[in-house]
Amino acid sequence: MTTFAVQRHLSGISMEQLAAAQAAAIEASRQATENGTPVTYLRSNFYPADQRCTCLFDAEDRQAVEGVNRAASLPFDKVEEVLDLPNPHH
Repeated sequence: MTTFAVQRHLSGISMEQLAAAQAAAIEASRQATENGTPVTYLRSNFYPADQRCTCLFDAEDRQAVEGVNRAASLPFDKVEEVLDLPNPHH
């Protein structure tokens, strides 16, 4: 599996809408996996100052991640491979 970052702008989004968007991404990932295209939602970072959001997914290819986001009706600007470097001391 490869980690992909999905970058999006969510102008004017409320915290409730942000939580709903996260739930939609999780559910669409679950459905894709259940249907034979493994995608795992990992986490999101929201930048309130400029209404930007980055979501991380594990998948076999970019198309799977794009498909999950379309299925969840989540707009995105860019999907790209990323190296997720967790703190090895945690």
